[in-house]
Amino acid sequence: MSFARELKENQICLVHTYDVLKNEHAVVFETNSILLEAPNWHKDGYLILNGNGKLWKLIPGGELELLPITGLPDLNNDHVLAPDHKTIYMSAYEDWQIYKAPVVGGVAEQVSPGIPNYMYFLHGVSADETTLAYVNIDRSAENVFGSGRVHLLNLKTGEDTALVSGDGPEDGSEYSVDGEWIYFNTEHFSPNAQIARARLDGSDFEQLTFDDRVNWFPHQSLDGQYWVYLSYPPGTQGHPADLPVELCLVEDENWGNPKRLNGFPGGQGTINVNSWRPQSPVFAYVSYPFAQ
Repeated sequence: MSFARELKENQICLVHTYDVLKNEHAVVFETNSILLEAPNWHKDGYLILNGNGKLWKLIPGGELELLPITGLPDLNNDHVLAPDHKTIYMSAYEDWQIYKAPVVGGVAEQVSPGIPNYMYFLHGVSADETTLAYVNIDRSAENVFGSGRVHLLNLKTGEDTALVSGDGPEDGSEYSVDGEWIYFNTEHFSPNAQIARARLDGSDFEQLTFDDRVNWFPHQSLDGQYWVYLSYPPGTQGHPADLPVELCLVEDENWGNPKRLNGFPGGQGTINVNSWRPQSPVFAYVSYPFAQ
């Protein structure tokens, strides 16, 4: 049984790029046969996306190739490149564990501890590749996905700690470029998910966005100057698919005045993980329109 999402009747998948300096959107790939999600941008110039429970390489020019990684259950859309781009860390369906494998292909290795009743959703890798920022979900909780909390897992020592305390589901945990902060979305401050940050020891926990929309998945450009996040309509529960969503751009930590880039049908799969191009302020995202 596959847990992978599929395109609906008359639905298409569009992979886009957005160039911040040129203020230009471009469609770089279109398909009606596979639902691709969550691009990462490799430093060698290609995108990595998941689809049909596997990871795919999208070569510039539009050729899609399967990454030859073995020993994996079906994957979800939480996959993150190590800082040197030689290793990719991935979250799986079926067993809900985190794995790593060489980007060029090979046998995957489980890195999460596999504690019963807990699910592991990866979102960030530290600069020294010793610690993962992930979302820990308790399958025995009354509200399973409402139990999500940002955790830091030390891969050398096995130490696993919650980032902050309190109520409200959390998701999308990602290290800042300087390694000093974890940025994530949370319902700690309001019923609408908002972007927040905390230091690695959980101190200086603060809300960054203050609006009536539902804001998810903050991603920082590798030059540290820009952030992009996904914004849902007010009242949205969780981060579902196929809603009219927006992408919001923040420059120089000016969170009070984000630039709303565009609106399109998307949500789940659009920009779950960091998709900034390493060499310049360009990022990738996915939309899922229905053919007219």
